[in-house]
Amino acid sequence: MLMRTDPFRELDRLTQQVSGAGSQGSWSRPSPMPLDAYRSGDEYVIAFDLPGVSPDAIDLDVERNVLTVKAERRPPEVPDSVEMQVAERPLGVFSRQLFLGETLDTDKIEAQYDAGVLTLRIPIAERAKPRRIAIAGADSQKQINA
Repeated sequence: MLMRTDPFRELDRLTQQVSGAGSQGSWSRPSPMPLDAYRSGDEYVIAFDLPGVSPDAIDLDVERNVLTVKAERRPPEVPDSVEMQVAERPLGVFSRQLFLGETLDTDKIEAQYDAGVLTLRIPIAERAKPRRIAIAGADSQKQINA
């Protein structure tokens, strides 16, 4: 199970989108990154949108069941002779934290980055999976003791 860390961060993000303020990221104040999260069989899948971010600029960390994803989109390297006409793509640090439930196996997280999407696969811990328990009846006890 996944839990969001800060419901007010979503409100801030929506306010910034509506007002147009804060559309540029900042290195001093991380911006959130959109994600999708779902359960698929015996694992949770989380997909983060990080277009234009180099894989070496992405950091993943898990501490006490808190998953932290940080990514940095750096300005493109352009020659001095280039005059920028429009610069709308957000730059800077993007950050997201999720609380991971005790039922997830954080030691076996797999990460893949493809086409600007960081996909994490987190398996459900064996101890948390449903299991069938055999029930011994009185007749089976007699057979064991006989």
